[in-house]
Amino acid sequence: MSPRLVAVAVLSLCASASTAIGQTNSPDKPTWWDKYQYLATNGPDACTGQPAIKVGPNVNVSNECGPQSETYIAINPMQPKVLAGGSNEIFRLPMRGYFSTDSGATWGGVDLPLPPAKGNGINFGSDPTLAFDTLGNVFYGYIVVYFGNGNGINGTAMAVARSSDGGRTYPQLTVFSQEGGSGHFNDKPMITADANAASPFRDSIYIAWDAALGGSPSGGVRLARSTDHGATFTIARVDDPRGPGSGIGAVPFVGPNGEVYVAWNDFGANTIAFNRSFDGGITWGPPRVIAGKSLPFDIAIPAEFSRGALVYPSCDADRSAGAHRGRLYCSWMDLTAAGNTDIFTAFSDDGGVTWTAPLAATDALAGVDRFNQWLAVDPVTGDVNVSFYDTRNDTTGRRFMTDIYFSQSRTGGASFLPNVRVTDVSSNEHDCNGVFPCAGINYGNQQGDYAGLASFGGVSHAIWTDSRDQLDFSPGCRRNLAMEEVFTATVMTKR
Repeated sequence: MSPRLVAVAVLSLCASASTAIGQTNSPDKPTWWDKYQYLATNGPDACTGQPAIKVGPNVNVSNECGPQSETYIAINPMQPKVLAGGSNEIFRLPMRGYFSTDSGATWGGVDLPLPPAKGNGINFGSDPTLAFDTLGNVFYGYIVVYFGNGNGINGTAMAVARSSDGGRTYPQLTVFSQEGGSGHFNDKPMITADANAASPFRDSIYIAWDAALGGSPSGGVRLARSTDHGATFTIARVDDPRGPGSGIGAVPFVGPNGEVYVAWNDFGANTIAFNRSFDGGITWGPPRVIAGKSLPFDIAIPAEFSRGALVYPSCDADRSAGAHRGRLYCSWMDLTAAGNTDIFTAFSDDGGVTWTAPLAATDALAGVDRFNQWLAVDPVTGDVNVSFYDTRNDTTGRRFMTDIYFSQSRTGGASFLPNVRVTDVSSNEHDCNGVFPCAGINYGNQQGDYAGLASFGGVSHAIWTDSRDQLDFSPGCRRNLAMEEVFTATVMTKR
């Protein structure tokens, strides 16, 4: 029977029935008829039925004087509403910590401790990184830089502070890897904790960094591990000790069975490098290569023209019970064929021996720069989440203006969904309303070298700095100028 005859037959049946007052399914307007007309004309929709991604409001985390840069965020896996974050303070000596107990709706702040200065100099903290263990402790890692009184750098050290109250206070500070002299510089630490319930190394703490010793073979990438809740750390060399020590941006991450992995930018060989340990970070195999790249170290893109955007890997492992459990993922920035910067990802199913070809995690747009990405694999859903700065909304025509965007893969890194804007206001780190230089922008730091992202149970928290606030009238501030503030937003996957 033809569709038209079917419609006539149904209309006849409907006409024989009694019609109630106000009935919309009248004999001459069956509710299914419009659907039939659409399908007959257009065919069935190819919608995949993917759940929506919803972004919550942007929340000012720092609310304080002066600029901040380089943000990081961590989720307590035992209490996912408990968050801890951190950032650099540019006009003050200590690191700044942030804490929230309501999934990032409200925040408090605290200064991190510093060890005594050397001699008659001063010291300050830099490069925040945080991780929770399964006991609810949060570990905040950073470098300490010791300055002499007009005599340059006295030395650097690694520092890890521990909090047992969700980041409100940090009474325990462990300082190690003391290096002396301006040619010895510990830099760019990243920290993680083994939060796998069945791991033989559960609650071990791992922090990786580069010990830049002026190109000396005694520098290179290092990892320190703690098995006593951050009270002490032992150090291992992760890259090839015979090499030139030209690594930066080392990031540790942990597999579902306690495997320890580290990736870094080997700017000497121009690769994203990788190594692994199966005994809790004590011994390491030969370094491997995740991917080659075009950019060795950094690039002064217009949105970060002064500081330059650093090539920095961000990696994680799938610790969920899903189909890709154990899969490793890494992301990094590199140049496109058109000369813009973009965010690329790769994954490995054999513990990092081999990796897939690089895949862009971003929407295919011409004339757009992306930088300062962070990657987090949701340990519950297995979703691969990436956040990054993006210039697609620039209205100056010069790629000055930035927003934070969010990208997600639900196919194990084989493809990414359309990107979602996280920021509700674009930021301009180049000028203020067309005026350059802008007195309120800290051009030496701008957004810094990285921004943070953490994911758990279908909820992600992005954290970043931007300069949307044109004036800083905070009590006690010496400068009423535009300053980079720390913001965060919750990104939820509705399933």
